[in-house]
This record gives sequence, C-alpha cells and structure tokens, in this order.
Amino acid sequence: MLSDSEKKTLLRIARETVKAALAGTPLPIVTADSPGLITPCGAFVTLKNAGRLRGCIGTFGARAPLYRTVQQMAVAATRDPRFLGNPVTAAELDRIQIEISALSPLEKTKDPMAEIELGRHGICIEGPYGSGCFLPQVATETGWSKEEFLSNCAAHKAGMPPDAWKDPNVTVYRFEAEVFGEAEG
Repeated sequence: MLSDSEKKTLLRIARETVKAALAGTPLPIVTADSPGLITPCGAFVTLKNAGRLRGCIGTFGARAPLYRTVQQMAVAATRDPRFLGNPVTAAELDRIQIEISALSPLEKTKDPMAEIELGRHGICIEGPYGSGCFLPQVATETGWSKEEFLSNCAAHKAGMPPDAWKDPNVTVYRFEAEVFGEAEG
C-alpha cells in the first residue's frame, strides 16, 4: 500500500511530466527514496478530460522503480495511439485529470469465471495472435457482467473472438491495482 504522501508525489510527477511532454520541454528530473516509490512495479497512467478518456498507457513489467515507471507512462499516455487523430494538447492541460494504477504482479487463472472478482481484479488476456487488458475499474465503470468483461477484453482489446478467453490456447491473467487520482484530492 502506498502512503498518501507517496500517492501525491506520483501524481505530481505525472502532472509535471504531462505538462513538459505537451509543451515539448525537457522532462522534469525526478528522484525518490521512499520504499513505495523505489520498489519496481507495473503501472498505468490514465488521462481524462471532463470524464472522457484522452489517454491510458501502462506496463505490467516491474523493471524500474514505480516513480520512473509512472513518469514513462505519463509521457506515453499523451501519445496514446487511439488518439493520434485528436491528441491531448497543452490547451486542455488545466482540464486533464490524472489517474494512476499501481499494479500487482500478474497471476495466471485456471478458471477465470471463478477466480476473477469484478471491481477487484483487472484482466490480461494473451493468445497466440494478440493480447489485451482491462484495469479493474473498467468493470465498475461499464457495469459489465464477468462474462461481458472477459468477452469485451478478448474482442476489443486483444483482437480475438469474444469467447476466446474460454480457449485452452489463450491465457487469462488477473491482477489488482491500487488506483488513485487527482479527483480524490
């Protein structure tokens, strides 16, 4: 669990990084020494404007300290490929809300319907020809059933048939996320 101070630091890093990336100026030099910030951890950074998604990029890899991962994902979120035709701009920076999801390691499931709890677990579906993931909050935000959650991830994120998550050649992972954002104060 991250402390309130660590969460505020990560949000500040993300905000300053997004601001620099949109302005085309050098990224801020950041350092950290608290345990939660220097522990390698996967993370996603989500950018929203008036509740509408403007970018969301992350990594499950825990290769760098969390504070560095957040900075890297903040830059990447400003360049989310889904919004190449309408990218985030410096003009909307004051309206952008930042949300960070610090991730637990992936756990392979044997029976996704039994092992996934909506609102608690995110999913990552990997098959021979594609992969995709949903953060835990997607199930809450959409109101999907467990089957809809899995099927939409397979079809719309992994590019597979909706029922591909049932295929023995497809692996479904679950993970948890500590989610916090600027809207929370």
